[in-house]
Amino acid sequence: MAAPGSGFWSFGSEDGSGDPDNPGPARAWCQAAQKFTGGISTKLCALLYGDGEKPMETGGKEDPSAPPRKPTCACNKKPCGCQKGDMNYAFLHSSDLLPAADGEVATLSFLQDVMDILLQYLVTNFDRSNKVIDFHYPNELLQDYNWELADQPQTLEEILLNCRTALKYAIKTGHPRYFNQLSTGLDMVGLAADWLTSTANTNMFTYEIAPVFVLMEYVTLRKMREIIGWPGGAGDGIFSPGGAISNMYAMLIARFKMFPEVKEKGMAAIPRLVAFTSEHSHFSVKKGAAALGIGTDSVVLIRCDERGKMIPSDLERRVVEAKQKGFVPFLVSATAGTTVYGAFDPLIAIADICKKYKIWMHVDGAWGGGLLMSRKHKWKLNGIERANSVTWNPHKMMGVPLQCSALLVREEGIMQSCNQMHASYLFQQDKHYDLSYDTGDKALQCGRHVDVFKLWLMWRAKGTTGFEAQIDKCLELGEYLYNKIKNREGFEMVFDGKPQHTNVCFWYVPPSLRNMEDNEERLNRLSKVAPVIKARMMEYGTTMVSYQPLGDKVNFFRMVISNPAAAHQDIDFLIEEIERLGQDL
Repeated sequence: MAAPGSGFWSFGSEDGSGDPDNPGPARAWCQAAQKFTGGISTKLCALLYGDGEKPMETGGKEDPSAPPRKPTCACNKKPCGCQKGDMNYAFLHSSDLLPAADGEVATLSFLQDVMDILLQYLVTNFDRSNKVIDFHYPNELLQDYNWELADQPQTLEEILLNCRTALKYAIKTGHPRYFNQLSTGLDMVGLAADWLTSTANTNMFTYEIAPVFVLMEYVTLRKMREIIGWPGGAGDGIFSPGGAISNMYAMLIARFKMFPEVKEKGMAAIPRLVAFTSEHSHFSVKKGAAALGIGTDSVVLIRCDERGKMIPSDLERRVVEAKQKGFVPFLVSATAGTTVYGAFDPLIAIADICKKYKIWMHVDGAWGGGLLMSRKHKWKLNGIERANSVTWNPHKMMGVPLQCSALLVREEGIMQSCNQMHASYLFQQDKHYDLSYDTGDKALQCGRHVDVFKLWLMWRAKGTTGFEAQIDKCLELGEYLYNKIKNREGFEMVFDGKPQHTNVCFWYVPPSLRNMEDNEERLNRLSKVAPVIKARMMEYGTTMVSYQPLGDKVNFFRMVISNPAAAHQDIDFLIEEIERLGQDL
């Protein structure tokens, strides 16, 4: 264990340890830990303070050679609230836990030790001095650990070791310097909600087995539809397993709206359908077309301007062209916040075209939908209220723990008509409550995870204004990065002008390339820069940011900010770290 004064936060004036009214982060965490029973409080305080400076009430350092303490419980209360001693897990298995007879003590002790592991990981997750990643190559991890499944059970001691190992090599997605994906950060209320959801362990298909969660979904989806701009929040919707599935739902419903007979008779009974989306749209549009039997060749990619926005005139030209060929345009999927550039398609102009040609308008707002929460930035989605359906992923800009994706539909009842199969063992028509709350028959899934509670509880904790402040901060950080690098030596912007979202796309040009003639050799060498810097980032564990090519543009960095823990110092660090890791290339 750490030396005195070398705990997670060392003592001193910065920690506020001299002021009982201002305990500082370490003492505050330790005080909170005292509320836990068992050994968790002692262990957590040891982590935070270092062995030499644990508060007196947590007990002194134990002799590691001492035999394991036995459970100390003589009460008959159920559940038992007594202080628990340390368990000897080397002789215990999962069969010794509840619902085993007399399994309560072992269960509470085991779960407290699991919580100990989680909290230790949690409080280090936000510390900038810790690595974002402890990177090992796949073959190294396969050789260093036995990941195989066996016929015989492991002991609980081994199970706890598995938990520690899993978190040791997990990416710290809540770390202030983790920028790799669109979904980053770790919200404490959302985390608590996820724990509760797993504890409840129920299914979303009927009100009878998930009454509270079904009502929460009803209220939350209605609120989201109100924010989109549909009068009174009217319409329908569902939480699905990610934006790709939400987009496929939209395609499925749009097809059913135009040709309801496809549900029974299949694609052979209807004309050749065509969908339209921008060349910068998410790949899930094509995946959905493939999965639904429409075919990827039936997805027409519309040209974008230099900022990545769909060009409406090209959309109308391609719609007319498809109709002249005898095809039936049935869906336009506009994008509010493209994955790479963060571009927002011109929704009003697209809505006019969809209205003119009677085409279902879908808006993929998986990444940009969160901006609807911001009075400062929601104008970027003007026209979304005219859409027939919207994908919105709160697990991205709103920071809800994965996964949390909603498909919102303006027309009430169409999801049910499209997907229902009247399974009589679930959806009996003579139940004693309002059957409209049995939502399972409008979903493609039967079993459906409770994804709403995380969002609902966070919304209660933050309010709409809290989400707004969080989103505004992330966009301000994106603008800060852009302003820092747009004229900085060694950095070149992929496109001109301030980004619309938090996406900042740029090349880092090492000194060796800065005076080279702009030709094929330079492009070839430049294409190798971002992958090498990214690999070095991961091996050092200091930060993570994504890169990719796009069209005729060679590999460039795509920086995105959705992590509420990020600050200006982390943006400064990223810039300097890219320079440090790439200067010799």
